[in-house]
Parts: sequence; structure tokens; C-alpha cells
Amino acid sequence: MQDIYVSDQYAELNPTWHEEDSPWKARQIEEIIRKNGLHFDSLCEVGCGTGEILLNLSRSFPKVQFTGYEVSPHAYQRAKTKEKSNVSFHLKDIIEEKDTRYDVVVIADVIEHVENYISFIKGLRPCGRYKIFHIPLDLSVQSVLRAWPIEKLRANVGHLHYFFKDTAIATLKDCGYSVIDYKYTASRLELPNQAFSSTLMRLPRKLLFSINPDLAVRLLGGYSLLVLAE
Repeated sequence: MQDIYVSDQYAELNPTWHEEDSPWKARQIEEIIRKNGLHFDSLCEVGCGTGEILLNLSRSFPKVQFTGYEVSPHAYQRAKTKEKSNVSFHLKDIIEEKDTRYDVVVIADVIEHVENYISFIKGLRPCGRYKIFHIPLDLSVQSVLRAWPIEKLRANVGHLHYFFKDTAIATLKDCGYSVIDYKYTASRLELPNQAFSSTLMRLPRKLLFSINPDLAVRLLGGYSLLVLAE
């Protein structure tokens, strides 16, 4: 499956590389950093795409050194043109790098794409003290009943693994992480360019979430999970 990223297949299916989502994702990451009072001088993103999340974060934390790692030549070439004094990009797999360590490592919407995601998550542990994972919660009652949302995610964006909150957190703990903080993010409610079905579901998702967040996400989906771990 990794061939879709190394080739131009993913770029052909997703020509923007979801750059339009990056300001929103950067805000979620900034919020959990500030909420937990993290002090850091270096931050890297694994699977940084075209680099827009890091560029947005660099405006909020101008004294921090940012580094992006990407395995897709197409995305890397676009990111490379955006480098500046405190933001750099590498066409490398960070796990294959030796003696590479950062204060914070961001893994946003990545683990669901990786074939051997358990080994991948374990391999990230030495790369930095704090890890921030953003994980789509693709499994819900409505997504399983309808089936096509999960099939579409697999065909169009390469999701190989599907999580709900409890399995996402359990996976990180099984890989040796200690969870410091987590929160739901309203990915299908707040991200731009959502499908018509997501627009229709926005109100019932918000209403049920205001009453019982866990139940709302399990039944209706539409949310992702942001986790701070070490």
C-alpha cells in the first residue's frame, strides 16, 4: 500500500494533499500543547505531507525549530519550496534515522495508513519525549452499517486500519506509551470541503455530543482523537 505514496497515485486522488485542513489541524495541536504547558525547542512531524501543518505551527511558536519527514517524493518536493529559517523538510523515514531526537513529535493522521502500524508506533518512541497523535475514529455504528464510508477511505486515502477511541488509546498503551491527555476533535464537523452526508449529519452529531460525547462518537462518528503521550 505504501506504493500509492511513493508513486503519484495518492497525489492524483488527492491533488491538494489536504492542505486546506492544515490550519485547523495546527490549531488542535497548538491547543493541546498550550493546555499542558509543554516547553520545547524542537518539533518534528512524521508524514508531514506538503508541510502546511508545520508552517502554521511555526507562526505560533517562532522560536522553535521545526522539521518534517515525508516518504512521498511528490509531497516532499512541494514542501521543500516552503522551507524557511526554522522549518526544514526531509525525504526520509525517521525510524531509519539514528540518534534523531526531538522535544515533540507530531503524527497527524498517519498510523491508519501504515501497514505494520504497531512496529511503526513502537519505532517512534525513541524519536522524542512527547508524541502528539491525531487519529481518525473511522469506526462507529453508522459507518459499519453503511460500509461505504470505510470502503471509500480505503480506496481514496489509503486507510488500512480503523479505530474508535478505546482501541486507539489501548494501541498506544500496548506500544509502551503513557497517555498524558486526549480530546475529541470535530474533524467531520469543522474541516472544510466535507461530503454532503457529513453536512447532513452535522446537527445530530453536535446535539448528541453535547449530551454524551462518547456515545455520540460511537454511534454517529465524525470525530477524531488527539492524544498527547510520552
